[in-house]
Amino acid sequence: MRYGTRNVAMLATLSMLAAGCVTPENGPESAAKKGAETHQRQHYFGTREPFASEAVYFVMTDRFVDGDPSNNHEDQGGEHPTWQLPLKGPDGERAYVGYMGGDLRGVLNNADYIKDMGFTAVWLTPLVANPDQAFTGDEPITYGGAFKDGGKTGYHGYWATNFYKPDEHFISDDLTVKQYTQAMREMGFKNVFDIVANHGTPSFTMPDDQPGFGEIYDREGKLVADHENLHPSELDPENNPLHAFFHDYPDLVKLSNLDDTSPAVRDYLINSYLYWIEQGADAFRIDTIRHVPHSFWREMSERVRAAHPGFYMFGESFEYDANAIAQHTLEKNGAISVLDFPMQKAMLSVFEKPAESDFADLAPTLHLQHGPYRNPYDLTIFYDNHDMARMNATDNGFINAHNWLFTVRGIPVVYQGSEIGFMRGTAEHAGNRNYFGQHNIDKAPDNAIHNALRDIAQIRKQTPALQRGLQVNVRLKDHQAVFYRVLQDNKQAQTALVLLNKGPQTQAFEVSEYIQGGTWQEQLSGQTRTLRNGESLVTDVAANGVQVWVRNGEVRHPALVQQMNEQMATQ
Repeated sequence: MRYGTRNVAMLATLSMLAAGCVTPENGPESAAKKGAETHQRQHYFGTREPFASEAVYFVMTDRFVDGDPSNNHEDQGGEHPTWQLPLKGPDGERAYVGYMGGDLRGVLNNADYIKDMGFTAVWLTPLVANPDQAFTGDEPITYGGAFKDGGKTGYHGYWATNFYKPDEHFISDDLTVKQYTQAMREMGFKNVFDIVANHGTPSFTMPDDQPGFGEIYDREGKLVADHENLHPSELDPENNPLHAFFHDYPDLVKLSNLDDTSPAVRDYLINSYLYWIEQGADAFRIDTIRHVPHSFWREMSERVRAAHPGFYMFGESFEYDANAIAQHTLEKNGAISVLDFPMQKAMLSVFEKPAESDFADLAPTLHLQHGPYRNPYDLTIFYDNHDMARMNATDNGFINAHNWLFTVRGIPVVYQGSEIGFMRGTAEHAGNRNYFGQHNIDKAPDNAIHNALRDIAQIRKQTPALQRGLQVNVRLKDHQAVFYRVLQDNKQAQTALVLLNKGPQTQAFEVSEYIQGGTWQEQLSGQTRTLRNGESLVTDVAANGVQVWVRNGEVRHPALVQQMNEQMATQ
């Protein structure tokens, strides 16, 4: 929600009301007249988006856990096999471009593990059918290489041949997609599905045309599009209806470029998204959103939300200009949230070398006032994923990153394996997407990153102010970050004071700004402090540590009320 600018008189009135000051409308005579009417508090919040309460664990389905070896199809592909396909690097290092066995059963079997860490939603890479061979076109991919598809398979799910059909590698005889989503919901999870609109499979430059590549089938299994191994400029949509699904120019590498202006393509894709909601998707992550015009996403969001009001979606616009990616969030463009790439870049600069960096570098990415986003609190925030090098940090760097991620504005997303620093620093074809496996999950409780992540994620899960509360910064400087998160409406009033120390030694914190008298409880240790009005909160925060002090009750500190009113007016 965006707020229109309010005039100064209105801000002053709100400040007095929220601070408990007497006005003609709020005096004894008015109180007597209203009698038992419910007290109407001034509302303070960052967002009312329900999905903002979630924390997302991102799973690359094929590379998580092999829960059902019977669906591995290790002999698939004939002369162009799809199983494993290692890329050899130096010193025995390996990356893989074939299937490794991960499936829905593997995710479901480890749902308790994900839940114990404090996550409440699981985002899966696409589950749709992909070709059954390795791609023979393009230049061959090599260890550490990029932007080449030769020799790769669709293990990642982004090379759809049928946008309605689940891939045989992910489902089991006793576990359909719908059965999986129902089981996850019963355990308290939201299901985030990954969808694509701008491309299908690699579709040209093959020595000989391969089955599946360049082809798209409908819900009934009928062929509705075929690139026929032709360069886009050679397609003839006017005389060949199978070419009409595609643009006549390339976009990403050798992938087919779907014609988003075609009503038939729009219907095909949007109806497929509605189908997956029927199968249990609770939210969508949209791949390569900036490669498709806003007009498509506006139509898509209108149709999806007409059937499913309030359905949450966030897109991948892989660029670091906040003004550019914010365009997707605007109502006129579909009101689709985005992954916060500007913050991701800043997080790497701060947390890859936390002892040498400054928290101030993160402040400009928050956009708490006068920002370009429809609502910055609805953004999904992250520090790495499957499409970029994993964060190259020490254990303490990961711990500090998670302490920030789970207390600051936005919806936290963590890529599988980051809870133990898995394959840190490696890019896509140098280990980023390597198989995680049950063995790593079983030993994760012995890992310091995992345990610290679990602690702070569980605190966020239990603290509504950290999920949806307005953020008011006190200071972000050197090794210290101090900020409030405030959530107040007619049903609840909660203030969380967050103290972060990313330094290598214990640091003393004294917070006098905006601190209100009353009882505050630190959520990780359980210790309590009762402060008098005007008294500072003084505490020591351990090296690479976090404290979250919570006070329940209405906000009455005049300076904090004034600051929050200003932020609500200019968010």
